[in-house]
Amino acid sequence: MAHIRLRNVNVDIPVYDARSRRLISKEVLLRRIGGAMKVDRDSRVVVSALHDISLDIEQGDRLGLVGHNGAGKTTLLRVLSGIYPPTDGTVDSFGQVAPMFNISLGMEMDATGYENIHMMGRLLGMENDEIAVAVPDIEDFTELGDYLTLPVRTYSSGMLMRLAFAIATARTADIVLIDEAMGAGDAAFYEKTQERLGRFLSESSLLVLTTHSEQLMRKFCTRAVLLHNGKIEMVGDLDEVYAKYGELLV
Repeated sequence: MAHIRLRNVNVDIPVYDARSRRLISKEVLLRRIGGAMKVDRDSRVVVSALHDISLDIEQGDRLGLVGHNGAGKTTLLRVLSGIYPPTDGTVDSFGQVAPMFNISLGMEMDATGYENIHMMGRLLGMENDEIAVAVPDIEDFTELGDYLTLPVRTYSSGMLMRLAFAIATARTADIVLIDEAMGAGDAAFYEKTQERLGRFLSESSLLVLTTHSEQLMRKFCTRAVLLHNGKIEMVGDLDEVYAKYGELLV
């Protein structure tokens, strides 16, 4: 059974200006990352991006992450995906994870659309025969036709996102993690994109979504976590969480 379970997870990020190696101002740090400033056991100034997070996400859950910018939503998603290891605490997960944060990341601009389908498919863990089966569906969804034989650097941004989205949703995953609303670039493709995304999510065992769109949250999620300054403020149904979120904004 797919699941992710966090126990007492902390994420502390020491932040330096990469060019000068000097600590940059507190205001700049908090604007970029969020969280609270503190000094760790090694006397480094760090941002406490997540603090004492304990959370059970089980098979069938459709969980939304709610909170202001810098509340820790994106950091938590990256912990759930395994991108960020916790400074303290444990993360126990079971199931194939599909983190959908930057779906065009890893695409080779000088390679053709078909070559990118194969390369990105392999990065997603697909076997060659799975990719071959997925190609007609990707062709049909993207409507790119002969452009798939051309280098993707010749594509418009909308065409590129359409291809990346089709590849990212070509294989069902147990655990789907989405940061912000997914789209395929072109306004004309919105309904087609939403239909494909809905089908993709319905076939997954577990979803965690963060978005500023309450409409999208209510469409795909059944409960939510409210994050505030890197801590869990509450876990509950969407009405309860959004009511509490509104109080925090006052």
